[in-house]
Amino acid sequence: MIAEISSYDVAIVGGGPVGLFLGCLLQKANINCVILEKRAEAVRHSRSIGIHPVSLECLAPLGLADSFLKEGIKVKKGLAFIDSSHLGTLSFDSCPQPYRFILTLPQFKTEVLLAKKLQALKATALWRDTSVIKLHHRDDQVEVELKRGGQSKTIAANYVIGCDGKDSFVRRSASIPFTETTYDDTYIMGDFSDNTELGTNAAIYLCGDGLIESFPLPANVRRWVVKTDQYVPEVSRAEIELKIRERINLDLCDTHNTMLSSFGVQKGLAQTMAKERIILAGDAAHLISPIGGQGMNLGWLDAVALAGGLKQILINNKEPDKILQSYSKRRLAIAKKVIRRAEFNMALGRKMKNSWIKKAILWPLLRKPLSPLMARLFTMRGLQTLPF
Repeated sequence: MIAEISSYDVAIVGGGPVGLFLGCLLQKANINCVILEKRAEAVRHSRSIGIHPVSLECLAPLGLADSFLKEGIKVKKGLAFIDSSHLGTLSFDSCPQPYRFILTLPQFKTEVLLAKKLQALKATALWRDTSVIKLHHRDDQVEVELKRGGQSKTIAANYVIGCDGKDSFVRRSASIPFTETTYDDTYIMGDFSDNTELGTNAAIYLCGDGLIESFPLPANVRRWVVKTDQYVPEVSRAEIELKIRERINLDLCDTHNTMLSSFGVQKGLAQTMAKERIILAGDAAHLISPIGGQGMNLGWLDAVALAGGLKQILINNKEPDKILQSYSKRRLAIAKKVIRRAEFNMALGRKMKNSWIKKAILWPLLRKPLSPLMARLFTMRGLQTLPF
């Protein structure tokens, strides 16, 4: 006897922030979906921490914005320094109400809140410890061969969505070309108990030897990101402490450290975000430098656009090809804009002994009439999704 194959409107591969958020949007729209996540539990590394106002506006209809606000830190100002000399302050007061700030929250907490919401919408939607092995394309569906808890299983879905990161299995299975470039820029970072007087403000230090960024996190923790000359495979807190002390004369030696990491920076774009019944969102489609903190938020905006498109296709019976190609074209165009913004942020943070050049660039940007425009750019205004 042949076992019956479970069928879904949508199978989402990847249960990170983008996949979980998309699952919530689809379930709320009465689109039956399942999320296939290979990790048995959420990773506790804090990773992405910035949640922009446009994302809070997307979270609000799901009743999630208030939950995020209770857990996170509201960053209402960013302080800019040349070395340790204060150059100016970028305030987000000119941004539209009610979210005149960037919220900081460790990615682990973000995933917990999204998973909790998804469970409330459909308790069985998230399948952890589930690896996708192969996709079989049929005329009207895609069969997904997988292993869940070590057991082989096959499900079917009208559409498969890859939210599975920059090395996307879904993208590779669909033979969608992906152009990736590695920058020379490298960084180390760590989370330390906060011994500064910065409060809830972010701080950017443009130093002759390279950028230092600092962001407040819940529980009196502060994230430090430090530009390095080359990739550091094994990060020590002593190295971060030394570079911060040398560049801005701040001593972290008596603080408590909870995380250390190093990373290089890439950019990447898929040739398309929709091919037949395969769709991409988030890092699977576009890879953005984390300097500026817009990658996860861009993926959430993908999710909002895609959920709207799938509602038109699956519930309102609209033409799928036109809608999905429109989704792909719009989102890739926006991703290119975000990549350019991230490249500007990285360029400012590179080594430059003539600090007056950076000062000449930044000084007018931190003051009216240009400062409201800068606040708009930093909070991702103008990148929202359009209705189909």
